[in-house]
Amino acid sequence: MTVKLLWIGIWFAYLAAPAEDVLGDHHTIVADVLGALGLLAFVGCYLLLVFRHTSRPMERGRVLTALGALMVMALVLSMTLGAAWLVLFVYVCVGVGAVLPFRFARVLIPVVTGALVLVGVGTPDSDELLPVLVIPSMLGGFAMVGVRQMARTTRALREARATVAHLAANEERLRLARDLHDLLGHSLSLITLKSELAGRMLPDRPDQAAQQVADIERVSRQALVDVREAVSGFRRPTLDAELAGARTALAAAGIAADLDRAAVATPVADLPPDEEGALAWALREAVTNVVRHSGARRCEVALAESGDELCLTVTDNGRGPEGPHGNGLTGLAERLALADGRLETGPGPRGGFRLRAWVPLSRPVPAEDGPANALGAR
Repeated sequence: MTVKLLWIGIWFAYLAAPAEDVLGDHHTIVADVLGALGLLAFVGCYLLLVFRHTSRPMERGRVLTALGALMVMALVLSMTLGAAWLVLFVYVCVGVGAVLPFRFARVLIPVVTGALVLVGVGTPDSDELLPVLVIPSMLGGFAMVGVRQMARTTRALREARATVAHLAANEERLRLARDLHDLLGHSLSLITLKSELAGRMLPDRPDQAAQQVADIERVSRQALVDVREAVSGFRRPTLDAELAGARTALAAAGIAADLDRAAVATPVADLPPDEEGALAWALREAVTNVVRHSGARRCEVALAESGDELCLTVTDNGRGPEGPHGNGLTGLAERLALADGRLETGPGPRGGFRLRAWVPLSRPVPAEDGPANALGAR
């Protein structure tokens, strides 16, 4: 609303001429009063048309009625009160560009400008004013057409990005569903078949039934391993992939991204997969919060060693902390704790919000497999 008001307010500078004509000693008192009332009616109709239609489109009949009223007032006021009122035709052109489709606006804007020229030719003292108004009339009308087209394109891009994100999430779910189906379909069918065989063999052939049960255990263990590998690959992102995703997400949101200090190749070379996955999740959550909630215009991502730890820092210049952690940051803290890491959040050094996530560069090597470890592996 503020941007729209500023944009419309720029054109109000042209109203200085008719306002000065009304306030000056150029006409009779009756003419000045009627002129002031006509100017107020014109401005009110113009603002109602532009603000109302651009916020919530009106019916076509009401739009044409309002434009017709603006055109009639511009003609009457300029023909009766003089050259200073020719500027009203500029507002008619801007209104046409703001509310009508381009196929109509491209015709009506030159028509209104032509009416400006025709009325101006027959109006005294318009020789110097007329050339100054023709270009703003055309330029203002077609500039509003361009603004409307840009706003429409921006909305379409936002909707397209949301659709792409939704389709990508659905595609990933379908991929996981396909993988699980491929992994488990055969194994579960085999387990069902062998269970039926073991049930039929159990009374008379216990040795063969025991063999079937052993096969069931072997198949189920292998299926469990396959599922764990599939889910692990689905849930564990990498820093390289998340940095690329962060750059794309920030650029799409119009946020300047500084990722120069996030050179991950050297410090991540010896980083265990669990720790790298925790940092990658931290980067994803931090960038998501910046895009959705911060209102920031700039975001910096840094990755550096700090003693025997690796620290990821994400800083923005947005609104800063606004309350307790939500589910995303709470879950992130728990995920980092599982990797022996920790999470810090708070205001940045120059305002905004800063997230810092630490993980150890190395973790203790577990003891050799014993009975307890064997049970844990299962």
